[in-house]
Amino acid sequence: MFDYDAERLKVLLREVTRSNLSMEAWDWLNEKLLSADVSQINTAFAIMPRKTGKSTIQINQDLISKIDDLKPSFTIENWTIDRLARLCLLMHLDPSDQNKYFKTIENLFLAAEVSELIALYSSLPILAWPELWKLRCAEGIRSNIGLVLEAIMYHNPYPEKYLDKNAWNQLILKAFFTDKDITQIPGIDDRANIELALTLKDYAHERWAAKRKINPFLWRFTSKFLEKGLLDDLKRVLLEGNLREKQAAALTLFQSGSSLALEVLKTYPELLRSIENNELNWTNLALEE
Repeated sequence: MFDYDAERLKVLLREVTRSNLSMEAWDWLNEKLLSADVSQINTAFAIMPRKTGKSTIQINQDLISKIDDLKPSFTIENWTIDRLARLCLLMHLDPSDQNKYFKTIENLFLAAEVSELIALYSSLPILAWPELWKLRCAEGIRSNIGLVLEAIMYHNPYPEKYLDKNAWNQLILKAFFTDKDITQIPGIDDRANIELALTLKDYAHERWAAKRKINPFLWRFTSKFLEKGLLDDLKRVLLEGNLREKQAAALTLFQSGSSLALEVLKTYPELLRSIENNELNWTNLALEE
């Protein structure tokens, strides 16, 4: 039903939610959390900001760590209180009747405005019956609303774990097309695949032909597949790119573990030395942006 300890997480989320609400707002929400009436749940979900406000929640590091322990890569840090309260409401739905549970949440998706969609998509990793939401997640990737895409992509472990290869690749491509922060997407190294690497290679060539910039993190997805002509592309980046692009190419070559790639990298000793000394890595490269 759940792929994590739902009861423990429910307790933690109630604690954070209650601590960020006035007594009056909490009493109202707590009444709704105990309701089994679908119409009340729908109404509460829709009017949530009027009852809770939209301020950014306060949460201490200990609770952030406990949530991460229960659901790795998931965080509610920097969420607004209405978004968290909506998640809390979803967590209190009875999942025992799979069909009713699915219909209740699916109807929320179908009627949702933007802030509701943000709450729903960022709640995907927390919902019961996770296999049920794959098509809904794939549908969300087609959205042109930036904040909705970020709810699906950023600190959301659901796509990594449950999307099939085609949908996952579409998510990564959409992230590049819409200039999202790739580093906030869980699973980008573990789910690298040859089809995605070759599609990104073609995309890079299109950008070059149009004399447009390429996100340096594109190359990160290609490190396992350099034999497909990508080694020549990385040589080109090392010759023609700016410093940040060269650093990304060097990290890609190093990460590949390929002897041919290492030979290329040895001709750039300063970059190689920076990587070996851990002065250059994907994390601090992202911070330079």
